Amino acid sequence: MAQTIKRQTAPAGHVSTRVPVLGDDGQLIIDPWWGEIQPMQLHPQLRTIGELEIIDHIDSGGVLIDTRQPEYVRDSGLIADAILSPWQDIVQTFDQLQADGKITRDTEIVLYCNGPQCAATPRAVELLQKYGWPMDKLLYYRGGIMDWMSLGLPVTQIS
Repeated sequence: MAQTIKRQTAPAGHVSTRVPVLGDDGQLIIDPWWGEIQPMQLHPQLRTIGELEIIDHIDSGGVLIDTRQPEYVRDSGLIADAILSPWQDIVQTFDQLQADGKITRDTEIVLYCNGPQCAATPRAVELLQKYGWPMDKLLYYRGGIMDWMSLGLPVTQIS
């Protein structure tokens, strides 16, 4: 199916920034020109959630996993209490969390990445599906760190 609406191209000479940057004046700078827009629903059994659901999930002690690469997390921070697991390491992370008794196959787990144009969480979900993880126990925060920060929600800096 041909799409009639096409994404604009970046201005000439533009250098993409994958993570939001907090300016000295407190304004958040978000680069719309990188990545490919991801679907809202990654799998029929996987729910897509928003910020209020994540806050409830965190408040109830739920597991939250950031699937971005470490350099992006260093540049922007991560949502409080999130576990950093780059998407390509997600199966090993789940194995370790199970071995440590932190999750079971009945645990609801939120996954997020940079935002709607980031492929990290979709890739992680694909690996977890091949691994046989129950899709109805995964939650997708499509807005990612971009939407989180754009709403003034706090992040934790890592070194």
